[in-house]
Amino acid sequence: MSELKTYFHHEPFRLENGRSIHDLRIGYHTFGKLNESRDNVVWVCHALTANSNVPEWWGKLVGPDGLIHPDEYFIVCANILGSCYGTTNPLDHSENGTPYLTDFPLFTMRDIVNAHFALKDHLGIRDIHLVMGGSCGGQQALEMALMSPDKVENLFLIATSARETSWSIAIHTTQRMAIESDATWGQPHANAADQGLKTARGIGLLSYRSFKAFIDTQTDEDQKTDGFKAESYIRYQGQKLADRFNAYSYWYLTKALDTHHVGRGRGPVEEVLGAIQAKTLIIGVDSDMLMPFSEQEFMARHIPNSTLYNLRSLYGHDAFLIEQDEIRKELSKFLDLKHGIIIQ
Repeated sequence: MSELKTYFHHEPFRLENGRSIHDLRIGYHTFGKLNESRDNVVWVCHALTANSNVPEWWGKLVGPDGLIHPDEYFIVCANILGSCYGTTNPLDHSENGTPYLTDFPLFTMRDIVNAHFALKDHLGIRDIHLVMGGSCGGQQALEMALMSPDKVENLFLIATSARETSWSIAIHTTQRMAIESDATWGQPHANAADQGLKTARGIGLLSYRSFKAFIDTQTDEDQKTDGFKAESYIRYQGQKLADRFNAYSYWYLTKALDTHHVGRGRGPVEEVLGAIQAKTLIIGVDSDMLMPFSEQEFMARHIPNSTLYNLRSLYGHDAFLIEQDEIRKELSKFLDLKHGIIIQ
């Protein structure tokens, strides 16, 4: 299996807002080898709190046991800017020698993608056979296809959208309010605002899963007055995230999600999507409350060479991680170049 690699970008990395990050560090994984014709690159974009070790969370799709196999493809996944799995983030030290914390510069989805392109250049990659991602990863993949249209041949988007909706921005704002209300927010250690982070995760889970998923999996069979399954589930998931992530990265990454808008500075969203040259597979989930299927239908109407599939699942937004057998089947069809807009 691949180990985490690190690329140091020694030139100032300029952000959309005019600020710069000096000595940008990018943690990333690669699987497989670049072939002689250099046309077998698959770039995977990970979601909000995931990491660059794709087989850990998308193993049936990418990796030694996946459809996208390292014997055939050169697979790249970079840890996103601001996250805490190897790339420069708010817990790193600024030029003055102290941790950035809440002084870390705000960054956008396009800044995240520009960091991907810096790594792409470092790896000597020119063209990308397939860019793929789900949720926030899908937003990155979409931006990659727009920012370098003649370099991306195929595009796979699942449970994502052309712009961040007001519904999602409201959820993110509420999550950040929970983090900010923690009395330890701003303290110079990795566990600062852990309680706020746990609450933020609980808020997120209410949009990641469907009503029916909670009813079917978290309903108590006896007539309790305390200790409900739903409560223990939310608390468990909050603790699970706090054990592997930090509130600073979460706060900044949700701010970056809010900036996602393919039409910003480019023109009407419909026209921008219409300029995408890549052959595109779009999968939406019928029970997704965070990024409803209507968002994927919109993209499919305007991306010229696209295929749309409606994934029926109990699991809501999280289906992009859970329903890997079904996703694998549709991605396999797509890679066999069966295109055309199909709503099933």
